[in-house]
Amino acid sequence: MINCIVIDDEPLARSLLEGYIKEVSFLVHKGSFKNAILANDFLLENQVDLLFLDIQMPMLTGIDFLKSLKDPPKVIFTTAYRNYAVESYEFRVLDYLLKPITFSRFFKAVSPLQQSISNDIIKTSTSKAFIFVQSNKKHIKLFLDDITYAESMKDYLKIHTTSQSVLIKERISAFAEQLPNAQFIRIHRSYIVNLDHVTAYTQQDVEIGNIEIPIGGNYKSLFLQKWERKS
Repeated sequence: MINCIVIDDEPLARSLLEGYIKEVSFLVHKGSFKNAILANDFLLENQVDLLFLDIQMPMLTGIDFLKSLKDPPKVIFTTAYRNYAVESYEFRVLDYLLKPITFSRFFKAVSPLQQSISNDIIKTSTSKAFIFVQSNKKHIKLFLDDITYAESMKDYLKIHTTSQSVLIKERISAFAEQLPNAQFIRIHRSYIVNLDHVTAYTQQDVEIGNIEIPIGGNYKSLFLQKWERKS
């Protein structure tokens, strides 16, 4: 999955792009910002792979903002002005979308990214999958097979593995979208478990070693169905 944000001072432009992002399965909308200053604060604390960046904005233009970033994410410019096209390509941006932006043009711009997703699940030569998560401004590599369960703590998520626990600033729903459905399942509004690590279960909870994790009423049926198929 590709985490992306929208930076545009026009509410209608932000809303349009948000709608387009939701229609593309490999894009995850992480936030929208009316200026580059607010977006910069978000980038300091969160992993973002792609910016949909307007050029003409108050306070700081999109181009000046991009110049200020030491290690910028991938960028697709969104603008109503053609005259920035040459300058924008000096930054090796992925594409330059002229407003009004149609969905077909948007999809053409993002489609190449589907083949080059590098910040989500990646297969090594031994087919052992892993993800990178951001914690305390570090990107930490976690092998999926080692993750036992994840626990929601409001705006934070604690990921438990066989060797450590990592606290990240992310919603449980967003994290769930990055995990393979065949291996992981949400069993409660606050818990995701790795089915490969479940050692016992009842109608009320599952056990991972000596840890008991409750099964929420709204998730019980799905858990039992998936467990039966896996077994």
